[in-house]
Formats: sequence, C-alpha cells, structure tokens
Amino acid sequence: MAEWTEAARAALAQGPAALVTILATEGSAPRGAGTRMVVTVDALHGTIGGGALEWRMTEQARAILALPPGSWRVQDYPLGPLLGQCCGGRVRLLVERLGPDCGWIGDLESGKEVVARLETGSINRSTFPGEGRGPVTTGPMLGPGLRRGSIVARGALPEEGTAFLEPIETPGTPLILFGAGHVGRAIADRMPGLPLHLAWFDSREDAANYPGVMQAEEAEMVDCAGTAPADAAILIVTHDHALDYRLTAAALAGNAGYVGLIGSATKRARFLSRLSNEGIDASRLTCPIGLPGVTGKEPAVIAIAALAQILSLARHAA
Repeated sequence: MAEWTEAARAALAQGPAALVTILATEGSAPRGAGTRMVVTVDALHGTIGGGALEWRMTEQARAILALPPGSWRVQDYPLGPLLGQCCGGRVRLLVERLGPDCGWIGDLESGKEVVARLETGSINRSTFPGEGRGPVTTGPMLGPGLRRGSIVARGALPEEGTAFLEPIETPGTPLILFGAGHVGRAIADRMPGLPLHLAWFDSREDAANYPGVMQAEEAEMVDCAGTAPADAAILIVTHDHALDYRLTAAALAGNAGYVGLIGSATKRARFLSRLSNEGIDASRLTCPIGLPGVTGKEPAVIAIAALAQILSLARHAA
C-alpha cells in the first residue's frame, strides 16, 4: 500500500492530483479490487494493469483534474468488447480528484477500516470501528453489515448516498494460464482460496463453455504472454505444440517472473534448441512444471505440483 499512498501525498504537494481505484472486477482482469493509481497532469504513479484500460482511465483522471477537489465518478469497463484487451473481464472503477484533506490515507496505512460515502461533489470518509470485508452499497445509516468485496462489477452503478468500505488490494501473484484442456481445468479448479489472481485463455471456439475461460485469438494470447508484468507467473498448457512454442518465446522475451511449460524432456530439448537458434534466453523456462519429486501424469497431480511450485517461488520472492 505504501507506494500509492506516498505517491498521492507527494503529488498533492506539487499540484492537483487524481486517484483511480478499482472497486470490483469480474472474470479475467489485470489487477484486483483495491488497486490504485495516482495521476497528475504529466505523470502516473502505480498501475491498474496497463493497456487500453489504463490509458482510458488516465485520460479520465486528467479530465477530472479540471474539476473542484472532491469531484468523482464511477466507471464500468467490459475489457474485451469495449477496450479490446485479451483479458476480457469487467472492471468497475472510481476516479476522483483528491482534496487537501487526505487523512484517510493514513488511516488505511495504519490498518483502520475506512468508510467512504459518495456525496454531491465530494466523498466523505471516516473510520469504522467494526470488522470490515468490503465495499457495499447501503442506506443512509452505516452499520455493522458493511462488507469488503460486495460491490460487484456489473449492475447499477454506485451513486450519491452509497457507502462502502475502502477496498484493499489482496496480495497475490498474477497467474496467466494458457490452455483449457484437462490440465488447464485441473489447475483452475484448484485456484479458489489461493493467493493467486487468475487470467485464463484458450484459442478454441468452445473454450468459453467452461466457466472462467476467455476465448482469444492466438495472436492476442502471444501478445499477452509477451507483455505480462514482472510479478506474473505464466503457465503454458495448450493443446498445440506450435502455439506452446510461440507463447514460450514471447513470455521469455518479456518480463514475467515465472514461465512454466508443460512437457516431457524431449519437448524441452526441442524448444531449447529452437529458442537458442533464435537468440532467446531460456534460463527462466521451467519445463516440466511442478515441484521436483511430485510425480504422476494425472491432471490433478500436475495441477497441484504446478500451483505449489508457483506458491513456493512467490513466498521466496517475498
């Protein structure tokens, strides 16, 4: 949390500043609820996931700088149809011009629950003594029913009179999963409850028949692999070896911290030879995937071993 809070204070000391907050997401989204980005006339601090979404929200944040402090608006974005991003989920965001009274930022830093109420031309914030779990729409009276996470990414927009607990980004590793076959499904099925944020893609037309999968063109998937952030883990388990190679090459040429490829020792050797011939450093490639010593070719075993490996790496990185 410290990065955006410090950036907000520093920006306000220099001039007008806006804050973009992800309130809720649905499906595959680049960042989770509670992610924030500080925007000034000529600078950005933090990221809400990059791409067209970040560009559009930066534009809106700079427009709100011309309005009085406290001005706000809530925006919804279906990432695929409207912005053409391959992640394809939905995001609900709050953009506001920060005012001089930002003591609530310190309250968040100290671990307090902060209640925000949307009012005409301002956002009224105060601390809440109870245990909170989320933003929530509520009536005029604030009560112990406030829960973090109950604002959703579709339906009626929060409006004047809505109160919610300020969302806090849940720590977790972004996991970009390519492939919705038996192994891909086994991995996704075991994701709930883990500190991982899943974005899941397959190029086949029937991919979206399985909950959580986003059908995408192969070129979009390759671009996604090549532009993944440094804190992301990539797992490549598609139905097509040629596509596996394109995704692997793109991921290794990019910044992803973990690049895992399902395959045998023979497949690994062939890929390494091709990558070397193309001048691509394959030192970050993990193939086969999974914790060493966990054997078995059953999809469930592969899934558990691969997820455990990613969790182990994330823990050591922290």
